[in-house]
Amino acid sequence: MGNLYSEYLSPSKVPEHYNYTKETPVTETPSRQVASALIILLCCAIVVENLLVLIAVARNSKFHSAMYLFLGNLAASDLLAGVAFIANTLLSGPFTLRLTPVQWFAREGSAFITLSASVFSLLAIAIERQVAIAKVKLYGSDKSCRMLLLIAASWLISMVLGGLPILGWNCLGRLEACSTVLPLYAKPYVLCVVTIFSVILSAIVALYVRIYCVVRSSQADVAGQQTLALLKTVTIVLGVFIVCWLPAFSILLLDYACPVRACPVLYKAHYFFAFATLNSLLNPVIYTWRSRDLRREVLRPLQCWRRAAGVQGRGDRTPGHRLLPLRSSSSLERGTHMPTSPTLLEGNTMV
Repeated sequence: MGNLYSEYLSPSKVPEHYNYTKETPVTETPSRQVASALIILLCCAIVVENLLVLIAVARNSKFHSAMYLFLGNLAASDLLAGVAFIANTLLSGPFTLRLTPVQWFAREGSAFITLSASVFSLLAIAIERQVAIAKVKLYGSDKSCRMLLLIAASWLISMVLGGLPILGWNCLGRLEACSTVLPLYAKPYVLCVVTIFSVILSAIVALYVRIYCVVRSSQADVAGQQTLALLKTVTIVLGVFIVCWLPAFSILLLDYACPVRACPVLYKAHYFFAFATLNSLLNPVIYTWRSRDLRREVLRPLQCWRRAAGVQGRGDRTPGHRLLPLRSSSSLERGTHMPTSPTLLEGNTMV
């Protein structure tokens, strides 16, 4: 075991594994440079979007319910995923062969941790919906401590799951057991992670099917219109996650089944993972599209910037000109009164 960990700082290990599993060396082609630049721009947008969601949830006390905490946690995992993908992209290509194994594990492990956190956040949301339906009410603010503990536990599990390779579950010294897509990861580890995620996502789908059946069969108004609106939102989030990540999961399963250098499509796996990053970009759009209150709060910093820009422009105008006031945030919905209910995404706050 000591000999294994002594290889973590060896600069020759990463090139050795890539030369064994890859048909061609890692090079920086013009097309790859363009793709990397686009991914970095995409990740910057992911960071900004999810940061706006987190600021909106943090600054408004009516968003401090269990459901908002879970969506905020999902936004935090998406934000960190954007940061991890930026670091991954900048350290890819020819830079990969300059990394030591411990640096490579940190690069890939950060992406696995944020992915795990997203999956566990979706599971926590599904469980919260199930409990809320069973009790025919949402969690109150007195449950926030339990929610925070659940969120902390999900991140702890995610860090353990993403940190298993650096703790020893890797293929250093066993080239024949190495993944083609992730050449320092052992194939059984990759299969284990994909299997865990697939089982969790299947359980989430089963929970939502059960919730829909309960809501459809219920005659209570409180469990009907409002709950269906919320379920539609979280189901869209889940569906987008599955659509974006299914190609990446499929390529990892193919990686486990294929002998080394037997499946050329595995050399293009970075395109599948780039497509998966769209999930982190689309999630904030779904939140703000489905909730008027959250959309108003998320757009508030942009309105402040616009107002500041207008005031600055006012200084360049003649004194006789008067700056027209901005529309109120409630005018985001034409002819519709903005709701004040603190309940997230309920029927009276849905578009």
